Amino acid sequence: MKLFKKLSKIILLFLILLSVGVWLFAKTLYPTYKGELQLTSISDKVTVYYDEIGVPHINAQNQQDAYTALGYVHAQDRLWQMELIRRIAAGRLAEVFGKDLVRVDKFFSGLGIEEAAEKTILELDKNSEAYKLTEAYLNGVNQFIEEGATPLEFYLVGLDKENYTIKDVYNVFGYMAFSFAIAHKTDPLLTEIREKLGEPYVNELLNSFNENLTLNKTTNKIEIKAELSLAVSEIMDKLPVAPFIGSNSWVIAPPKTKNGKVIFANDPHINFSQPSVWYQNHIKTPNFEVYGFNLALMPFPLLGHNKDYAYGLTMLANDDLNFYEEENNPENSMKYKTPHGYQKYELWDKHIKVKGGRDTIYQVKVSKHGPIMNGLIEHITDERPIAMNWIYTQLPNQLLEASYKMSHANSLQDFKTGTAKIHAPGLNVMYGDAKGNVGWFASAKLYQLRDSLSSKMYLNGASGKDEIIEYLEFEENPQAENPRWNYVYSANNQPDSVRGKLYPGYYQPEDRAKRIVQLLEPKNDFTQQDVAEMIYDVTSSVVPEIGRELLASVDKSSLSPSAKKAYSVLEKWDGEYAKTNVAPTIYNRFLYEFLTATFKDELGDSFQLFINTPLQDQVLAEQVKREQSVWWDDISTTDKVESRNEIITIAFQKAIVFLQNQLGENVDGWKWNRVISVEYEHAIGKAGGLLRKFFNVGPFETIGGNEVINNQIFKLDSTGVYKIHGGPSTRRVIDFSDVENSIAILPTGQSGNVFSPYYKDQAQKYVDGEFVKMSLNEEDIKKSKNKLVFLPKQ
Repeated sequence: MKLFKKLSKIILLFLILLSVGVWLFAKTLYPTYKGELQLTSISDKVTVYYDEIGVPHINAQNQQDAYTALGYVHAQDRLWQMELIRRIAAGRLAEVFGKDLVRVDKFFSGLGIEEAAEKTILELDKNSEAYKLTEAYLNGVNQFIEEGATPLEFYLVGLDKENYTIKDVYNVFGYMAFSFAIAHKTDPLLTEIREKLGEPYVNELLNSFNENLTLNKTTNKIEIKAELSLAVSEIMDKLPVAPFIGSNSWVIAPPKTKNGKVIFANDPHINFSQPSVWYQNHIKTPNFEVYGFNLALMPFPLLGHNKDYAYGLTMLANDDLNFYEEENNPENSMKYKTPHGYQKYELWDKHIKVKGGRDTIYQVKVSKHGPIMNGLIEHITDERPIAMNWIYTQLPNQLLEASYKMSHANSLQDFKTGTAKIHAPGLNVMYGDAKGNVGWFASAKLYQLRDSLSSKMYLNGASGKDEIIEYLEFEENPQAENPRWNYVYSANNQPDSVRGKLYPGYYQPEDRAKRIVQLLEPKNDFTQQDVAEMIYDVTSSVVPEIGRELLASVDKSSLSPSAKKAYSVLEKWDGEYAKTNVAPTIYNRFLYEFLTATFKDELGDSFQLFINTPLQDQVLAEQVKREQSVWWDDISTTDKVESRNEIITIAFQKAIVFLQNQLGENVDGWKWNRVISVEYEHAIGKAGGLLRKFFNVGPFETIGGNEVINNQIFKLDSTGVYKIHGGPSTRRVIDFSDVENSIAILPTGQSGNVFSPYYKDQAQKYVDGEFVKMSLNEEDIKKSKNKLVFLPKQ
């Protein structure tokens, strides 16, 4: 017994010492928010005031010092995020996560992002302010690497810290640009539908269909594989950093606001992750000020404001990526056909390091159009060489200068010169200022192909007839300055015409745009509070119409009592995605069953790809109205041709049976909050278990759904459970009648350091639709309890 007591005391002492040791170690990993530190390469004292949500307000005597300090404070809160995002385009994720990421690395390293970056950097003006301030920012990041605490994640994965260069900045630009692209998920699928099912099927999807079609029914098994689209979709899903998706923004001119000043709103939609995508910061020097939202490793904010103007972004969704079918020389596969004879493929040698495994060495074949995708993705059975032609890597890259110019503009015209430098990704740049100006600029290098040629199919790389004929001047891009209707807006919807035609792209349906206009148009006394409520709006003005259109084809006589009640609930729905509403639950399951019954028999395994792309969103509103459609027929039944009413009735009945099994017989209990939730996943938290609880934030109940203003993006699938994976990456409202107290919110928090008090302090406010202040008031800022002073190192 004495021995047992003695052993127990020893074990208890050991556990106490271990706990104290872990606590002391964890303390060394905390960010430094107060005190004094020394920095090299600054000429004067820099004071950083951290406000109540952890935003650094950087006061410096010059921008060189300010950006050096920004690099340091950004790194101490987000170094792990910086490390992940710089590795994507370079194909270096497998070094951290092992062989499971080799496929991702092989794909991204072969896109040409690094090669384009190297070329751009060689041509940079090293005396420009944009370059010098970027180098100052990187200097600050690297000083933190040398002197600051190593984030916990580096210890957990056994990763050494490495200094950063300007090439890493351009790799981030490249990843951002590719994540905006949509063609890689759509063009190969559409091409295969045309080749295997025929023109009528693809024409209907592209809204250029013929009516009264009579087709011979076939019993042949047709398999739509869409291997390239599926492979790229799977690769993007594996990324530990959030891809960009969509966004809302609107800017209200003085005649429509109560206080006679511009009100600016923006909420970029990006896949959720932890830490949050944006890093807030406020820089002030004697001759410069900006309150910005920066991506990891980007010195200049892509969203920002000061007392003079505000700007933000949404995704343009123009078609800046095409696929060309090359023709190999039958006698030499290292050459491909051009109008001027056979030409040698360029070869890029690639080397991927793999944690705990053998390195992967491979070559990328590159035609004049771009890298051959077949070699970048394993198990592609299509033997045709398919080259990816991407505007981002094909044209000179001025994104660093563009982001600098937008954050340092002196006037509306000066701001426009910055937006004109954007070639890819295509962006809607939104603007408002204290003088009363509002503006929207579609910023991208738009181009012309020959008439009648669709950029949404594979193009012919050998003939020379499918080449880009002309790049348009920026002045021809869709844009609006101070329109007579007194507002501008963007919700990734189709912009107005270019040269008399609608410009091709992968635009979102009208849902969010229609709701924004519906709310803006009748009101002429907007306040900041009105706009804050509007940006959290969860009512769709479109889906109730789609629901009722579908219900009109349902045979009510075949319905059970529960199904009739569900029918009535959906018929009366006003489109609001509130937590306790039942109609959203019915609608989304009905929608899934409708899409399955309509398209899955033809698309097979590629169906899951189709229903979660803008292509399906665009098709839906038209398809529900079509009395006649080649897609109504179920090709798996050889003895009959199904009608629209049959397909929709079966879909509704299946939806009701599913919901009864999932949620019970009582229709009133099918509340939206029982099937929808959001959790912000950390790259390490995805492993599950204790790591999930430690690193992830959530899950939370929330409101909203796909394509409402408060866009809560989820995938439709067979489960009937909707796990939100994307949405507003920040909500910002800037009212120039009280610009010093404008408001914003992040989904989780300002810091990516799990030990920081700012790691998830905004999470509940975000899901509840609340905001925090973006202070520009110097007196308020100086009341901060946390003050960090940087002194020049002697």
